[in-house]
Amino acid sequence: MSQIDPASTLLESFPDDGIAVVIGATGGIGAAFVRALEASGRFSRVVAAGRSNAYHLDIRDPDAIAAFAGDLAGSLAGAPIRLVIDATGFLHDETRMPEKSWRDINAQDMAYSYAVNAIGPALLMQQLLPLLPREGKSAFVTLSAKVGSIGDNRIGGWYAYRASKAALNQIVRCAAIELGRRWREAVCVAMHPGTVHTPLTQPFAKNGLNVREPDEAAAEMLAVIDALTAQESGGFFDYRGERLPW
Repeated sequence: MSQIDPASTLLESFPDDGIAVVIGATGGIGAAFVRALEASGRFSRVVAAGRSNAYHLDIRDPDAIAAFAGDLAGSLAGAPIRLVIDATGFLHDETRMPEKSWRDINAQDMAYSYAVNAIGPALLMQQLLPLLPREGKSAFVTLSAKVGSIGDNRIGGWYAYRASKAALNQIVRCAAIELGRRWREAVCVAMHPGTVHTPLTQPFAKNGLNVREPDEAAAEMLAVIDALTAQESGGFFDYRGERLPW
């Protein structure tokens, strides 16, 4: 994929009057996606789901995901879901930090990372991919991370985050293959947002890194999404549209 100009994206590859859904909409990047999608005017409605808004959704809860998908399907009123962006993810909190060594591996912390970074997105795909329309472009995009690339790993560490994002990449690949059998124009990809100024990355944003604001990052990624075709479904891309190694 060639270099993308985020200033030029109008999301014109998507048919008019569809619905866009953002999960993780209360986070820094998720909220930026919501703002950008609403400003684009391309979608008839933007559904913003998160743990602390009207569309309350905790992706660690399978029943909540199923209920959310059911409510969404019942409220479509003939308007198809054209775009789903999963902007959820977990790296650290007040009690959990990325491991520097295998000595730091903790079973409970690793299970939590998998629950948020891999299992939750897998359940979102299970429930939401069947709701995509059979005709015209549609897309499911989940935020992965370059550190989840096995081929790009040169320094080790961060066991739970790296492994859970690598698992997410495999789940995306499997789902894209299945999706492509019947949804010929649909796209399902993993995307690396780069280093964005959010609470998730703030403790690790070192000097010299290209740290961008959430609105800039969302615009860059939407430009990439706009350019994606079904032939690139199942891929792993960064915010510039460059394919990343598995």
